[in-house]
Amino acid sequence: MAFFSHQICRSFCSSAVRNVVIKNVMIIGGGQMGAGVAQVAASTGHTVTLVDTSADILKKSVKGIEGSLKRVVKKKFADKPEAGEEFIQKVLQNLSTSTDSSSAVKSADLVLEAIVENLKIKQDVFGGLDKLAPSHTIFASNTSSLPITDIASATGRLDRFGGLHFFNPVPMMKLVEVIGTSATSQDTFDSLLNFSKALGKTPVSCKDTPGFIVNRLLVPYMMEAMRLHERGHASKEDIDTAMKLGAGYPMGPFELADYVGLDTLKFIMDGWSAMEPRNPLFGQSELLNKVVAEGKYGKKTGEGFYKHK
Repeated sequence: MAFFSHQICRSFCSSAVRNVVIKNVMIIGGGQMGAGVAQVAASTGHTVTLVDTSADILKKSVKGIEGSLKRVVKKKFADKPEAGEEFIQKVLQNLSTSTDSSSAVKSADLVLEAIVENLKIKQDVFGGLDKLAPSHTIFASNTSSLPITDIASATGRLDRFGGLHFFNPVPMMKLVEVIGTSATSQDTFDSLLNFSKALGKTPVSCKDTPGFIVNRLLVPYMMEAMRLHERGHASKEDIDTAMKLGAGYPMGPFELADYVGLDTLKFIMDGWSAMEPRNPLFGQSELLNKVVAEGKYGKKTGEGFYKHK
């Protein structure tokens, strides 16, 4: 009976998003990821509202977007500076900012969250907006490590909730992981796929599993490199060289870890280990714990496994 009721609910609720074309996008979080998605969405003709709690953060976000657009124009419109300036102005006309999420959500077809990787904060944000958003509005999280199902549980629109995991820097990276939970309706999932394509991205589909596709493969790879070094089997320099020259990777695992952020890696691994404590892929690294405890997070702090200028 529970399964039958669940299926009826999914069928009934999903009718609210049937054939919806996402045009109005509300992005929560004016950081690097949120601003990057806002730029791409505005560049592809979507009406975008970038939302954050601070006007100063939003001002910085817009300044960053303008700088990024100028770099795009320099390459794309090298021989047509006037057309390039027209392009920038057109994109900026599609973009607005707000510190009032409750007002901005009322016209949104899609609400995409790109804030701190904290489950409670994400749940609070979506739980509040769920009461204000139109019935057809789709919610999505850009989380790279938290279960979409857990984030969605704070809302009453499980069938209209999914994941859109972009990669940094968003204007350059072509991939988007589109995540569906067991409750995500096919109409919602199709809308998210179509939106990703409309942005000029290449979407791949994935179930709601830890790390989705890329991070599920990439993070354990970096962690195993650390364990290999911890066992004294090879130096970090030789491991990096081996993977670059032997596997053709542009960065070795230690170089990549420094680029990603060692604090971010630890946060992801701590979460996965708590979810699946017996999974050997999610085992801890004493080396990683040590450097993070010392405040060495990688490139962003000037030192991680390597020193950065």
